[in-house]
Amino acid sequence: MQKFIAVSIIVFLAFFIGVENNQVLAYGWGYKKNTDHKPPDIGEYQGLLDKYGAYYADLSGDKVIYLTFDNGYEAGYTGDILDVLEKEKVPATFFVTGHYVDREPELIKRMVDEGHIVGNHSYHHPDFSTISKGSIQEELEALEQAVAEVSDQEQLKYLRPPRGIFNEQTLKWTSELGYIHVFWSLAFVDWETSKQKGWEYAFDQVMNQIHPGAIVLLHTVSSDNAEALEHLITELKKEGYEFKSLDDLVIKDEIPRPIYGF
Repeated sequence: MQKFIAVSIIVFLAFFIGVENNQVLAYGWGYKKNTDHKPPDIGEYQGLLDKYGAYYADLSGDKVIYLTFDNGYEAGYTGDILDVLEKEKVPATFFVTGHYVDREPELIKRMVDEGHIVGNHSYHHPDFSTISKGSIQEELEALEQAVAEVSDQEQLKYLRPPRGIFNEQTLKWTSELGYIHVFWSLAFVDWETSKQKGWEYAFDQVMNQIHPGAIVLLHTVSSDNAEALEHLITELKKEGYEFKSLDDLVIKDEIPRPIYGF
Protein backbone atom coordinates (compact mmCIF):
# COMPACT_ATOMS: atom_id res chain seq x y z
CA MET A 1 0.00 0.00 0.00
CA GLN A 2 2.77 2.47 0.88
CA LYS A 3 4.49 1.90 -2.46
CA PHE A 4 1.19 2.46 -4.26
CA ILE A 5 0.62 5.67 -2.34
CA ALA A 6 4.06 7.04 -3.16
CA VAL A 7 3.79 6.27 -6.84
CA SER A 8 0.27 7.72 -7.03
CA ILE A 9 1.37 10.95 -5.42
CA ILE A 10 4.26 11.64 -7.74
CA VAL A 11 2.45 10.76 -10.95
CA PHE A 12 -0.27 13.09 -9.76
CA LEU A 13 -3.18 10.69 -9.60
CA ALA A 14 -5.54 11.45 -6.74
CA PHE A 15 -6.74 8.53 -4.67
CA PHE A 16 -8.81 7.88 -1.58
CA ILE A 17 -7.97 5.72 1.41
CA GLY A 18 -10.62 4.46 3.80
CA VAL A 19 -9.56 4.76 7.41
CA GLU A 20 -11.33 1.96 9.23
CA ASN A 21 -10.85 3.17 12.77
CA ASN A 22 -12.76 6.42 12.31
CA GLN A 23 -14.26 6.12 8.82
CA VAL A 24 -12.66 9.41 7.74
CA LEU A 25 -11.52 9.56 4.16
CA ALA A 26 -7.89 10.39 3.56
CA TYR A 27 -6.45 11.90 0.41
CA GLY A 28 -3.09 11.41 -1.23
CA TRP A 29 -1.87 14.72 -2.61
CA GLY A 30 -2.23 14.53 -6.35
CA TYR A 31 -3.33 16.29 -9.52
CA LYS A 32 -3.13 15.88 -13.26
CA LYS A 33 0.34 16.58 -14.56
CA ASN A 34 0.55 19.26 -17.25
CA THR A 35 3.21 20.82 -19.43
CA ASP A 36 1.47 24.09 -20.31
CA HIS A 37 3.53 26.04 -17.74
CA LYS A 38 0.53 26.91 -15.60
CA PRO A 39 -0.24 25.77 -12.04
CA PRO A 40 -2.00 22.41 -12.13
CA ASP A 41 -5.70 22.34 -11.30
CA ILE A 42 -6.23 20.63 -7.95
CA GLY A 43 -10.02 20.59 -8.10
CA GLU A 44 -11.88 20.32 -4.81
CA TYR A 45 -8.62 20.27 -2.88
CA GLN A 46 -8.38 24.04 -3.46
CA GLY A 47 -11.31 24.70 -1.16
CA LEU A 48 -9.71 22.69 1.64
CA LEU A 49 -6.37 24.44 1.25
CA ASP A 50 -8.03 27.84 1.29
CA LYS A 51 -10.09 26.97 4.35
CA TYR A 52 -7.06 25.93 6.41
CA GLY A 53 -4.42 28.29 5.03
CA ALA A 54 -2.40 25.64 3.18
CA TYR A 55 -0.33 26.06 0.02
CA TYR A 56 0.62 24.07 -3.05
CA ALA A 57 1.75 26.98 -5.25
CA ASP A 58 1.95 30.76 -5.38
CA LEU A 59 -1.12 31.65 -7.43
CA SER A 60 -0.28 35.35 -7.79
CA GLY A 61 1.09 34.85 -11.30
CA ASP A 62 4.50 36.18 -10.29
CA LYS A 63 7.47 34.49 -11.93
CA VAL A 64 8.85 33.01 -8.72
CA ILE A 65 9.91 29.52 -7.65
CA TYR A 66 10.08 27.95 -4.21
CA LEU A 67 12.52 25.06 -3.90
CA THR A 68 11.69 22.40 -1.32
CA PHE A 69 13.47 19.15 -0.53
CA ASP A 70 12.26 16.13 1.44
CA ASN A 71 14.96 14.52 3.59
CA GLY A 72 14.23 11.16 5.19
CA TYR A 73 17.77 9.80 5.02
CA GLU A 74 21.13 10.89 3.66
CA ALA A 75 22.66 9.47 0.48
CA GLY A 76 25.64 11.79 0.27
CA TYR A 77 24.23 14.53 -1.98
CA THR A 78 22.80 17.13 0.42
CA GLY A 79 26.18 18.79 0.87
CA ASP A 80 26.50 19.19 -2.89
CA ILE A 81 23.00 20.65 -3.06
CA LEU A 82 23.81 23.12 -0.30
CA ASP A 83 27.00 24.11 -2.14
CA VAL A 84 24.98 24.98 -5.25
CA LEU A 85 22.36 26.90 -3.28
CA GLU A 86 25.07 28.89 -1.53
CA LYS A 87 26.87 29.63 -4.80
CA GLU A 88 23.68 30.76 -6.54
CA LYS A 89 22.25 32.57 -3.46
CA VAL A 90 19.04 30.57 -3.67
CA PRO A 91 16.92 29.82 -0.56
CA ALA A 92 15.24 26.47 0.02
CA THR A 93 13.16 24.60 2.57
CA PHE A 94 14.21 21.15 3.75
CA PHE A 95 11.42 19.00 5.19
CA VAL A 96 13.14 16.54 7.51
CA THR A 97 12.27 13.58 9.72
CA GLY A 98 13.58 12.63 13.14
CA HIS A 99 15.76 9.93 11.62
CA TYR A 100 17.46 12.53 9.45
CA VAL A 101 18.04 14.96 12.30
CA ASP A 102 19.46 12.23 14.52
CA ARG A 103 21.82 10.98 11.82
CA GLU A 104 22.80 14.29 10.19
CA PRO A 105 22.92 17.06 12.82
CA GLU A 106 25.75 18.88 11.06
CA LEU A 107 23.75 19.12 7.84
CA ILE A 108 20.74 20.46 9.73
CA LYS A 109 22.97 23.06 11.36
CA ARG A 110 24.45 23.97 8.00
CA MET A 111 20.98 24.40 6.44
CA VAL A 112 19.99 26.86 9.14
CA ASP A 113 23.35 28.66 9.24
CA GLU A 114 23.19 29.25 5.50
CA GLY A 115 19.74 30.81 5.69
CA HIS A 116 17.50 27.95 4.64
CA ILE A 117 14.30 26.90 6.36
CA VAL A 118 13.92 23.52 8.04
CA GLY A 119 10.36 22.23 7.72
CA ASN A 120 8.51 19.58 9.71
CA HIS A 121 8.02 16.21 8.03
CA SER A 122 7.21 14.57 11.42
CA TYR A 123 9.52 12.57 13.64
CA HIS A 124 8.57 8.99 12.68
CA HIS A 125 6.83 9.65 9.31
CA PRO A 126 3.40 8.16 10.19
CA ASP A 127 0.15 8.46 8.26
CA PHE A 128 -1.50 11.38 10.06
CA SER A 129 -4.98 10.28 9.00
CA THR A 130 -4.72 7.17 11.18
CA ILE A 131 -3.56 8.76 14.44
CA SER A 132 -5.03 11.15 17.00
CA LYS A 133 -4.50 14.87 17.27
CA GLY A 134 -2.42 14.28 20.38
CA SER A 135 -0.17 11.84 18.54
CA ILE A 136 0.26 14.27 15.66
CA GLN A 137 1.23 16.97 18.14
CA GLU A 138 3.80 14.66 19.72
CA GLU A 139 5.28 13.87 16.30
CA LEU A 140 5.59 17.53 15.34
CA GLU A 141 6.88 18.77 18.67
CA ALA A 142 9.46 15.96 18.92
CA LEU A 143 10.87 16.93 15.52
CA GLU A 144 10.86 20.61 16.41
CA GLN A 145 12.78 19.91 19.61
CA ALA A 146 15.29 17.73 17.79
CA VAL A 147 16.02 20.49 15.25
CA ALA A 148 16.33 23.12 18.00
CA GLU A 149 18.90 20.97 19.80
CA VAL A 150 21.28 20.92 16.82
CA SER A 151 20.65 24.32 15.21
CA ASP A 152 19.55 27.88 15.88
CA GLN A 153 16.07 27.30 14.41
CA GLU A 154 13.80 26.99 17.44
CA GLN A 155 10.43 26.74 15.69
CA LEU A 156 9.19 24.88 12.64
CA LYS A 157 6.10 26.47 11.16
CA TYR A 158 5.89 24.71 7.79
CA LEU A 159 4.59 21.16 7.59
CA ARG A 160 4.65 18.62 4.78
CA PRO A 161 2.53 15.65 5.81
CA PRO A 162 4.23 12.25 5.62
CA ARG A 163 3.56 10.48 2.31
CA GLY A 164 1.44 13.47 1.23
CA ILE A 165 -1.57 11.99 3.02
CA PHE A 166 -4.13 14.36 4.52
CA ASN A 167 -7.80 15.02 5.10
CA GLU A 168 -9.87 17.90 6.42
CA GLN A 169 -9.39 16.70 9.97
CA THR A 170 -5.60 16.62 9.78
CA LEU A 171 -5.55 20.03 8.08
CA LYS A 172 -7.72 21.43 10.87
CA TRP A 173 -5.74 19.84 13.68
CA THR A 174 -2.35 20.95 12.40
CA SER A 175 -3.67 24.46 11.75
CA GLU A 176 -4.86 24.56 15.35
CA LEU A 177 -1.35 23.57 16.38
CA GLY A 178 0.04 26.54 14.48
CA TYR A 179 1.45 24.81 11.39
CA ILE A 180 1.12 25.75 7.72
CA HIS A 181 0.69 22.83 5.33
CA VAL A 182 2.90 23.04 2.24
CA PHE A 183 2.24 20.64 -0.64
CA TRP A 184 3.73 21.07 -4.13
CA SER A 185 2.86 21.79 -7.74
CA LEU A 186 5.87 20.18 -9.43
CA ALA A 187 7.52 16.82 -8.75
CA PHE A 188 8.55 13.63 -10.48
CA VAL A 189 9.80 10.16 -9.58
CA ASP A 190 13.26 11.07 -8.31
CA TRP A 191 13.67 9.05 -5.11
CA GLU A 192 14.55 5.65 -6.59
CA THR A 193 18.29 5.67 -6.03
CA SER A 194 18.90 2.56 -8.13
CA LYS A 195 17.06 4.02 -11.13
CA GLN A 196 18.73 7.36 -11.67
CA LYS A 197 18.68 8.42 -15.32
CA GLY A 198 21.24 11.21 -15.55
CA TRP A 199 21.01 14.90 -14.71
CA GLU A 200 19.46 15.76 -18.07
CA TYR A 201 16.40 13.70 -17.15
CA ALA A 202 15.87 15.64 -13.92
CA PHE A 203 16.49 18.90 -15.76
CA ASP A 204 13.91 18.08 -18.44
CA GLN A 205 11.31 16.93 -15.90
CA VAL A 206 11.48 20.25 -14.08
CA MET A 207 11.69 22.45 -17.17
CA ASN A 208 8.73 20.69 -18.82
CA GLN A 209 6.52 21.30 -15.79
CA ILE A 210 7.80 24.66 -14.56
CA HIS A 211 5.29 27.47 -14.09
CA PRO A 212 5.10 30.80 -12.29
CA GLY A 213 4.68 30.27 -8.55
CA ALA A 214 5.83 26.65 -8.55
CA ILE A 215 6.53 24.94 -5.26
CA VAL A 216 9.02 22.33 -6.43
CA LEU A 217 9.46 19.05 -4.53
CA LEU A 218 12.80 17.30 -4.94
CA HIS A 219 14.48 14.55 -2.93
CA THR A 220 18.10 14.93 -1.86
CA VAL A 221 18.78 11.21 -2.27
CA SER A 222 18.80 11.71 -6.05
CA SER A 223 22.19 12.06 -7.70
CA ASP A 224 20.36 13.35 -10.77
CA ASN A 225 18.91 16.24 -8.78
CA ALA A 226 22.25 17.12 -7.23
CA GLU A 227 23.90 17.25 -10.65
CA ALA A 228 21.00 19.04 -12.36
CA LEU A 229 20.40 21.71 -9.73
CA GLU A 230 22.93 24.30 -10.87
CA HIS A 231 21.86 23.85 -14.50
CA LEU A 232 18.23 24.34 -13.48
CA ILE A 233 18.87 27.44 -11.42
CA THR A 234 21.00 29.02 -14.13
CA GLU A 235 18.46 28.34 -16.89
CA LEU A 236 15.46 29.45 -14.84
CA LYS A 237 17.18 32.69 -13.90
CA LYS A 238 17.82 33.28 -17.62
CA GLU A 239 14.09 32.83 -18.20
CA GLY A 240 13.32 35.53 -15.66
CA TYR A 241 12.41 33.45 -12.64
CA GLU A 242 13.31 34.47 -9.09
CA PHE A 243 13.88 31.99 -6.28
CA LYS A 244 12.26 32.86 -2.97
CA SER A 245 11.60 31.25 0.39
CA LEU A 246 8.32 30.05 1.84
CA ASP A 247 8.49 32.98 4.26
CA ASP A 248 8.28 35.30 1.26
CA LEU A 249 5.23 33.43 0.00
CA VAL A 250 3.38 33.72 3.30
CA ILE A 251 4.28 37.39 3.74
CA LYS A 252 2.97 38.32 0.30
CA ASP A 253 -0.29 36.42 0.80
CA GLU A 254 -2.91 39.06 1.51
CA ILE A 255 -5.73 36.59 2.17
CA PRO A 256 -6.50 36.49 5.91
CA ARG A 257 -5.28 33.21 7.36
CA PRO A 258 -7.50 31.22 9.75
CA ILE A 259 -6.43 31.15 13.37
CA TYR A 260 -7.55 28.35 15.63
CA GLY A 261 -7.43 27.88 19.35
CA PHE A 262 -5.90 31.23 20.31
